[in-house]
Order: sequence, then C-alpha cells, then structure tokens
Amino acid sequence: MADETIGIVGAGILGLATGREIALRRPGTRVVVLEKEPQVAVHQTGHNSGVVHAGIYYAPGSLKADLCVRGVSILREYCQERGLPYAEIGKLVVAVREDELGRMENLYQRARNNHVPELRKVSKEEIRELEPHAGGIAALHSPRTAITDYPAVAREFAKDIEAAGGEVRLGFPVTSLTDVPGGIEVASAQDRVRVDRLVLCAGLHSDSVARLAKDRREPRIVPFRGEYMLLRPDRTDLVRGLIYPVPDPRYPFLGVHFTPRVDGSVEVGPNAVLALAREGYRRSRISPGDLAGLAAYPGSWRMAAQHWRTGIREYRGSLSVSAFMKDARLYVPGVGASDVVRGGAGVRAQALDRDGTLVDDFRIHRVGRITAVRNAPSPAATASMAIAEHLVDGLFADVSAN
Repeated sequence: MADETIGIVGAGILGLATGREIALRRPGTRVVVLEKEPQVAVHQTGHNSGVVHAGIYYAPGSLKADLCVRGVSILREYCQERGLPYAEIGKLVVAVREDELGRMENLYQRARNNHVPELRKVSKEEIRELEPHAGGIAALHSPRTAITDYPAVAREFAKDIEAAGGEVRLGFPVTSLTDVPGGIEVASAQDRVRVDRLVLCAGLHSDSVARLAKDRREPRIVPFRGEYMLLRPDRTDLVRGLIYPVPDPRYPFLGVHFTPRVDGSVEVGPNAVLALAREGYRRSRISPGDLAGLAAYPGSWRMAAQHWRTGIREYRGSLSVSAFMKDARLYVPGVGASDVVRGGAGVRAQALDRDGTLVDDFRIHRVGRITAVRNAPSPAATASMAIAEHLVDGLFADVSAN
C-alpha cells in the first residue's frame, strides 16, 4: 500500500495534522489536502483563541479527555522543536458565588481523573497572589495551561506535508464524491482528484461534505459566533494569565473569560450567539441557504425550546458592550466597558443531534473508504496531533484488514 494516495478535505489544523501524520507514518504514500480557501487555517483555526487546554473540563474516558491530554504533550514538543510560540501562562477557573463551589469540586475531581498536571485548589487570598486584580471566592489553578499561535502551527504542518512529497491544493471547493474502482473521485467545479482513501475534516461544512459521502444526515452543524472584546493596551496589565468562570455543565461553551494572546493583547470573551451563516463572522452576514437548513431541522427547534433564555442573554451581550462586560467584571472587577474595544469573532461548528442535544464529544464516522470527522469542537486544536494519530490508526487498520 506504499504507493497509495490519501486525500484530506479541509486545511484547518486538524486536516493538516492528519495529512502530516499520514506522511510521516507511511513514507511513500501521497497525501493531497484539498481546501476551498486560498490559504490554510482560514476558519476555525484562524479565529482560535490560542489556548492550549490542559484537560480540565472533559468527561474521563471520553475522546476529548484522552486525546486532549495526549495532544498537549506532543504539541508542546512540536512547538519547542520548531521555534513556535508556546507559553505556559497558567489558568484560574474562578468561582464567584457559593453555589458554584460544588461544581468547582466536581471539576477538580474530573481534572484529577484526567491527570491534569499540577492542578490545585486555591483560596480567595491565593487568587489575589496569582492575579492581583481578579475577583472570586475560590479557584482551581492549572499552571501548565498554555497559549500558542494555532495558524502558525497549521502552516508548519502544511510545510511538513509538502516536504514529505505531499500537496496542499488551495482553491478546491469539493462539489462531489464518487466511488470509482479501488477508490474515490473528489471533484470541484474545475478539477478532479482520484484517491484511494479520504478523510473529511471540513469543520463548518462537515455535515454537508459528509452527505456527499452518503454518510448519515445527523448530527447537523449549527454555527455559533463567538465575539471578543479587547482590553485597551494600557489595561492589559490587569491580567497575567487565563481567567475562566466555572462552566455550566449544560452547555459545551466555557463562558466569557480573559485570554492573553502571544502577541501581548488580551481578549475578553467569547459569547455564543447563533450565527445566521456558517461563515457568519459579522452580524450582517446572512446566508438564506444556511438559515433554511436550520429551520428545516427538528433539532434546531428542540434546541431553541431548551435554551431560548440563554440565547436572549447572549444576544443582549452581543449588542451592548456594557451588557457583555457585566459578567466579565465578576472575574476582574476593575474592568469596565470603557476599558475594552470590540475585537474579532470566530464561528464554532457545533454539532447538533435530532433531539436538540448539543454534541459534546468528538464524533467520527466511517463510510467505506471515507472517514468523516463530524464534530471536533474545542479542544480540537489542542488535541489536533493526537486526533490525527487516532484517525490514522483507524485508517491504516482498515487498510490492513483489506
């Protein structure tokens, strides 16, 4: 099988990590990464907060937990080897109310089960030692939580693929997948590529591309826009490391938090509002086709029935800087609306089941010669190299069986 061709749809960090893993593990295999955009890492990777998660939040035994913990170690080593930014600035997960202490304790036990390194509980006084301007009554401190530059990592993965003889083909929007003898023909409007096996890492379009592969219709992707504020440059000294709330276990979102970036800026956010287009980075961006797909899917209405109150609160914060900063001030009381400016936004590809459940764990389907990544939310960037190992293990196991 050394002369086979394996295709990857999607040149975000996960698609590129998978292509790199194939090229390194299977010398002689031709890897072709197909990307609709004119450059790599345009969408979720390019709008990522840059946090390297330590594995605090994820259910023990889940793919998220296992692959995040593995992913951190190999990502750290890769960044150090390539001279890419990687700074262990630490994270505080802060409780601001008494009724959050039980959830914080559950989170602590979960993190211990996930072998998060050096995690400890800290008191109100210790919070102030770590973050002099922070609020809160108790916290968890994860000193090994880090930040990096994921688009830079993705570009380095692309270089590795090309150095191994592979190709990253840009401007190739996939329009059809056709079974042919011994393989699959992947077509765009202008070109065709024949591959022996195919891995779909299409992110915001993962469900629609999977349908081209005749995969099941569920889960569907619901786009959630996450908007950020930026601390003004003269106020960034109010935050030393990452400051997060205790998350609500009903939602796969972590809430508004403070995130220093490798360029020295500090983001506040994100919120989580339903985007009106899969690539709806601005409120004004509306896709009638995407909206029609959401409206026709029963899971969308069931999700809305369960979470409409939260949705209204999130939209209020989207429209008003003061409302956005109301929650943020619980964690850094000295920061107000006058201390921030509007920053960028990203769109999260959130998978949604037909019953209205927001899919939490990574989800991977296999259809013949095609492997489809159907849900890869945070910490997918952190875990990208470990997810790639997992995908390629399954890919080559199938090849061996055949």
